[in-house]
Amino acid sequence: MDTLKIIKPASVYEAFDLRPAKTANIIENTFVSNVNLESNIIISNTSEPAPKPFIEANTEEINLYHLKNACIIPVFSKDNEKTIAHQEFIEIVQDCASKAFPYQSVELPEIRASHQIKGRVPEAIHKNVKDLLDHEKTIYYERMAFIIRVPGISEVINGNQLSLTIGGVRAYNQENLYNKKSFEKFKFFIGFQNLVCCNMCVSSDGFVSEMRVSSYEELQAKVLEVIQNYQAESHLKMMKDFTNYSLTEHQFAQLIGKARLYNHLPKKLKSEIPELTFNDGHFNSIAKDYFQDDSFCKDDSGNINLWNVYNLFTQANKSSYIDTFLERNVNAFEFNKGICEAISGNSDYHWFLS
Repeated sequence: MDTLKIIKPASVYEAFDLRPAKTANIIENTFVSNVNLESNIIISNTSEPAPKPFIEANTEEINLYHLKNACIIPVFSKDNEKTIAHQEFIEIVQDCASKAFPYQSVELPEIRASHQIKGRVPEAIHKNVKDLLDHEKTIYYERMAFIIRVPGISEVINGNQLSLTIGGVRAYNQENLYNKKSFEKFKFFIGFQNLVCCNMCVSSDGFVSEMRVSSYEELQAKVLEVIQNYQAESHLKMMKDFTNYSLTEHQFAQLIGKARLYNHLPKKLKSEIPELTFNDGHFNSIAKDYFQDDSFCKDDSGNINLWNVYNLFTQANKSSYIDTFLERNVNAFEFNKGICEAISGNSDYHWFLS
């Protein structure tokens, strides 16, 4: 069976061409065995090893079919107006990806969900749980995160291939579903994924923490606006700069120790230091991976470059819950950028190394 070849553009940045759209192909993995002409989706039947998930925590992997056919749609209880469903959010982003990158293939979404909310149909109101039939049960997921890769737009940093990735988060716990319909909140990002470890690389200019919309069309317009304004070249340049800076073992130990102190600082002192949103559990993982991670551990002399430190942070962030995952990912980028400046002796982040 032939391998599907993905042609990379002459430059990553040429791919940000927002000409009139034609539908992008949607691909899964790299081996083609069946093409659904009606949906324009290329389906793979290969048994390649499943990649690492982009987030772990307490999530489970689901797909669009499950969201569409097995999950109910929450409503605003006072007027019974429906919310924009998880699957609608994903489909909006898929459509925006095809408009923004009309000459690129787009992979099927990778979807992770958590906090399953269970219910039952009225006909089963008096049944014991053990007696419920499948069609009498209802579910939806309070929190959902997804990514969509654009594999033809890629770059290599320190030997690691990065692929352009678009995605979002929806958390119903941040909505007041007990009231009338109002603006709904979404989180959306565009950045890169490190394919060595499936860690996400997200910067502040490619992320909106609270996209407030009242309709499907407004959500689509705002997603496209973020994609158009994303500075891919600048983001990649800053990540490449991480490889030019290194920490000694003593500096790394100093950084981890100060980072663990950060959350316990007096309020006044803490306000004078740049924000760090990671917790002790994350720093335990970072410290362990400094010695043990196959791709990003220290070298034989104990030194570690800031690109590897950054990936230790994003790797540890996979244990975050869905509703804090993207904010911490952005914080990891800003923190490591600040440490680069601190090494040069000019940064508010110098406290973490002093």
